[in-house]
Amino acid sequence: MRIVVIVAVFVLSLVSCENKESLQKYFVENSESQDFIALDLAPSFINTEKLTLTSEEKEALSSFKKLNVLAYKNDSLHKTRFEAEKNKVKGILKEEAYEPLMKFGNTDKGLSVYLVGNDEKIDEFVLFASGKEEGFVVARLLGDNMKPTDVVNLVEVIRKADLDLDQLKPLKEALK
Repeated sequence: MRIVVIVAVFVLSLVSCENKESLQKYFVENSESQDFIALDLAPSFINTEKLTLTSEEKEALSSFKKLNVLAYKNDSLHKTRFEAEKNKVKGILKEEAYEPLMKFGNTDKGLSVYLVGNDEKIDEFVLFASGKEEGFVVARLLGDNMKPTDVVNLVEVIRKADLDLDQLKPLKEALK
């Protein structure tokens, strides 16, 4: 009887394991590919030494853990691969975990913003931008229980800060 229970638990664990796609998995699978440009930026890329931050800005900065960026440059030789990869990301973003916030654009270019979490505790903001000629970029702003106001305040800190733009050179060069 004990063996039957052990086998049943093992089989249930195998069946219950989902092989769902996620952005994290997509990033990991493609970050080493020569077709993609991947960047991971820590909060230290925002140089705040010379800034006087409000308590709200300090809170926003402390909730920010890292920024992951994955870009695929469209290439006239690989149009079908571009479309397949873009559709794969769009499919992932249709998952229940990703709540759409806003969309801009037209059939040639677009920008979408999503969040993971709820209105009070946001774990991730996702920006997906694509253009038929340029390619696409997926950016994940990861945090720890961020609030919507934290993102607004973080954007303000970034605007005022002395950014270490050298960390963004690979992305700039690749998208030229």
